[in-house]
Amino acid sequence: MVYFFKKIAPEGECGYIVRHMQIPKRRSQSLKIQEERDNYLTADKVERLKRDLEDLEKRQRPQAVEDLSVALQKGDLSENAEYTESKARLARIDGRIFSIKERIKNAIIIEQDAGSSNEVQIGSTVLLSVNGTQREYQILGTQESDPSRGRISYRSPLGSALMGHAVGESVEVRTEDKTISYGIIEIK
Repeated sequence: MVYFFKKIAPEGECGYIVRHMQIPKRRSQSLKIQEERDNYLTADKVERLKRDLEDLEKRQRPQAVEDLSVALQKGDLSENAEYTESKARLARIDGRIFSIKERIKNAIIIEQDAGSSNEVQIGSTVLLSVNGTQREYQILGTQESDPSRGRISYRSPLGSALMGHAVGESVEVRTEDKTISYGIIEIK
């Protein structure tokens, strides 16, 4: 626990010192990074997370608990590296379980037919023309973006420029040294 001391009286006067205790934050509060990560996920991603969670809870965690109990029976804990490693492994697994449960609980599912609109939106697949070549990108949330696979975040420079635009329109994305123009050919 951390204590803070605050003097109530102005400088030079006799006053009381009040001790304030900082209330520890819940783990969920410290892990939330809402500004950096959104909660948009495809149904496939949510299913993969559920499979990972099931594996962690039904296979990996019980094995880690068993390893910890075996290490605990070996005696002196201060010099027992196996115990320390088993305890750390269990903590990592528990942290991952917590993280996955939070992601699933807060997930906003991107609908399969989200791209059937006349405008680019989250879930759309967009065919673009840039410098005489065609490129196809799927607009997703930040957790699933992978530009090498044609999956970009709606928060990326290109993704945010495309949002709300229709077929036939052009958008410009400025980089440090140049401006690139993208023409929207098709929205799927």
